[in-house]
Amino acid sequence: MSISCVECAFIVGCSRWAWKRCTYIGSDDSSEWPLATPDEFEPVPHVCRIILAVKEPDLKNPKFPPPGGYGLDPDSIVKRVASEQTQGNSPPYIIYCDNQNQEIVLAIRGLNLANDSDYKVLLDNRLGMQKFDGGYVHHGLLKSAIWLLNQESETLMRLWVEKGRCYKMIFAGHSLGSGVAALLTVIVVNHRDRLGGISRGLIRCYAVAPARCMSLNLAVKYADVIHSIVLQDDFLPRTPTPLEDIFKSIFCLPCLLFFRCLRDTFIPEHKKLRDPRRLYAPGRIYHVVERKFCRCGRFPPEVRTAIPVEGRFEHIVLSCNATSDHAIIWIAREAEKALERMKESDSETVTTAPKTQKFERLQTIEKEHKDALDRAVSLKIPDVVSGVEDNSRDSSIEPSQNERDSSSTTNSKSCSDDTTTWDQVVEKLFDKREAGQLVLKKDQAE
Repeated sequence: MSISCVECAFIVGCSRWAWKRCTYIGSDDSSEWPLATPDEFEPVPHVCRIILAVKEPDLKNPKFPPPGGYGLDPDSIVKRVASEQTQGNSPPYIIYCDNQNQEIVLAIRGLNLANDSDYKVLLDNRLGMQKFDGGYVHHGLLKSAIWLLNQESETLMRLWVEKGRCYKMIFAGHSLGSGVAALLTVIVVNHRDRLGGISRGLIRCYAVAPARCMSLNLAVKYADVIHSIVLQDDFLPRTPTPLEDIFKSIFCLPCLLFFRCLRDTFIPEHKKLRDPRRLYAPGRIYHVVERKFCRCGRFPPEVRTAIPVEGRFEHIVLSCNATSDHAIIWIAREAEKALERMKESDSETVTTAPKTQKFERLQTIEKEHKDALDRAVSLKIPDVVSGVEDNSRDSSIEPSQNERDSSSTTNSKSCSDDTTTWDQVVEKLFDKREAGQLVLKKDQAE
């Protein structure tokens, strides 16, 4: 009799788990988040099109343009770098000067399944391998970000100075490129003097279908400058599996996701939060929701936003759309639909003021960031600090007194004479071997 009771309890428990997991949908992650406003979400569709344009070798004669075209001025492409030119150090990228929106955009494409060097960037990491800025980051993506900035810092600074020091500096990427863009933004925010003293308020990062590339304390700390865009059931922002394990098992990815989902079900939430090595999707999250439970087809999409600390896309969604929602073309289309819907609802009557005033929303965003930092402190997240530090340098790469004097002397000169590059940063982060190979140091700062 007792054995039968144990068997019944086991069956009931397994059935309950299976029901909860199979009925869990992507919209559950953001069910309590507030809706985004058109003003804050408006750049996203345009940024997605710029990222798509990285794949086009000739924008004047595009081969696979999205509906409506790319919306870019081909003559404003300042620089295009293909995979052959990056030599495996970074995904291909473009630098675009958007004069209409007063933005300088560095857009990085996502993973190229036919490019071995992209896999090398992903595989160059182990759990807890690289500590940086008081947290943990993906080792290979950090190296790629440093290499890219070392190559393009002078170009970015020159453009920003030529445009009157008022243009925004936008870093954007998809999938693999999103991780590079996010870590690139972290370095720039902490070394703004290297780009002519650009203010933090002019720096933005849009990580589309973001990879988990930084620990929770960093993800919350930089939520004011890094924005992640997730479409419904996208697997990558939800997969706690290290990226190197995912792509080692690319041909049995559904099996890997299922077993990881099963394993993570039995890990307590507080244990996940207090593991400083666990990586997360960066910054503020914009979740595009378009499907509902037990409903067929896609619905008019809506966008929810928050800076989550607990439940930050911790559950894998067992959905047939988990991989298709990762595609940049789908994200661009649904983001445009969502923006059009927001604008229509926001302008229902011409005589009525908008539901959310722009200034009021900016104050709300600042308060949400502060509340998220305070919540992370209350949950005892490792290495998190309350309040946003507005330092121009990373505490893990503190320059010497000579470098400070040199920097102050340089800043007193005109920007045309400022030839400072990222070489000083590279010297702080790398050791050089006899063969000339650069090896990234590990941050020893606690």
